[in-house]
Amino acid sequence: MKPRSQYPTLFTILLLSVITCLIGCATTGMNRSENVTTTMQTVADEINQVAVQLDATGASLDNLTKAGQPDVKKAFDLYSANVTRMDQLEKQFAKHADEMKSRGKEYFAEWKKQGDAYANPQIRELSEQRRAALGEVYGGIAEASIGVHSAFQTYMSDLKEIQTYLSNDLTVKGINAITPTADKVVLDGENMKNAVNRVQIAIDRAKIEMAQQ
Repeated sequence: MKPRSQYPTLFTILLLSVITCLIGCATTGMNRSENVTTTMQTVADEINQVAVQLDATGASLDNLTKAGQPDVKKAFDLYSANVTRMDQLEKQFAKHADEMKSRGKEYFAEWKKQGDAYANPQIRELSEQRRAALGEVYGGIAEASIGVHSAFQTYMSDLKEIQTYLSNDLTVKGINAITPTADKVVLDGENMKNAVNRVQIAIDRAKIEMAQQ
């Protein structure tokens, strides 16, 4: 009689194990989703800082190269400080944008893996439809980001080269000579601001879609 009495206990253990596994999978999925949205928020916050800094850097370069600048040394120091800050933000933005891309790829790959494992075909189809729809929205971030990283690197390179050039020739003639290039770089900064703002819009849309109510 004793061996038969063990069956309910064994069944209970197996049932609890299955429930624990299901809960664990769901929790893991939510954790991955939270990781993705947290990284998106980090990038979104940095884009706001980048936009402000692009304005400040462009303004300081305009001020440095304007005709009749009364204190070129002070203007140059301010510009140099803005270049340093811009460089820091560019590196942070690039790092976290890469993290966002990596976590998004992991999130959707695992979602697909779990979705393919559903025994119920209707649930499997619903999972795939939702994953595809959200994947398209998330993919909008990558689409909006095309060319942004390389353009940002070029922009930073130009800022630093102008800084180096003027550090060697902070004279009226030196400033006049570099002004046409500086004007173009200021315009490039405005274009960069528009580009990162498009990434911001794509991130905001994805955050809304992934928000856990």
